[in-house]
Amino acid sequence: MLSTCEPGTLIVASAYPDPPFDIVQDGTPTGFDLELMRAICARLKLTMQPVRYPGSDFNGIFAGLEQGVYDAVISGTTITPERAARVLFSKPYLTFNQGVAINRRLSPHVASETDLRGLVAGIQHGNTSDFVARRLKDEGIIADIRYYPYDGIGTAINDLAAGRIGLVIKLFPVISWLTKDRPELAVALQVPTNEELGIAFAKSNRALCDAVNDTLDALKGDGSFAALAASWFPNQKIRSSS
Repeated sequence: MLSTCEPGTLIVASAYPDPPFDIVQDGTPTGFDLELMRAICARLKLTMQPVRYPGSDFNGIFAGLEQGVYDAVISGTTITPERAARVLFSKPYLTFNQGVAINRRLSPHVASETDLRGLVAGIQHGNTSDFVARRLKDEGIIADIRYYPYDGIGTAINDLAAGRIGLVIKLFPVISWLTKDRPELAVALQVPTNEELGIAFAKSNRALCDAVNDTLDALKGDGSFAALAASWFPNQKIRSSS
């Protein structure tokens, strides 16, 4: 039997809302990542128990693995050297760039990074979009960075619509989802960060990580992974990491 916090159960932490990866619909946690974990748990004969991470800084989510509060983290999580020093990551399963959303009315001509000159960027605490924002600021392109609690992405989008900030940077499928019903907003460009997403586990739980990796391979091999991706990322070119 795999070692989990509760025998027969996989406690999975995610930071909502982060659609299309993690979202609550009709009171039920769902999204690509959670449905992927449900498929993995079904094959491993484990019951999935999703839990919401309530912190304001995303990087704080990994403490729950170290403390044995939950077994896995899946939340559109980019594999970075800093995070990999704390936790084990599965094989990467998807690759995406960062997307930059702007206000069509206030910045109608934005088509490249240089067109962002003088604008203020909205960023979530602990999000990898911060690497892009800090580079743009260091290069003198954007004027400043405004940080929001991780669960405050909706406030950032509203501030963009109201003109209180000039852009929001977020992983491309997420920012595309958050702006799709906001005609005043648009994802003007992608920054080619090529971020690989992975499932995180405690450093001490190599057996669970290996079992999930084997299951990911099986889901990709029989087409289940591709079908799930197509249902949550419609009209997007998906790069499935091997």
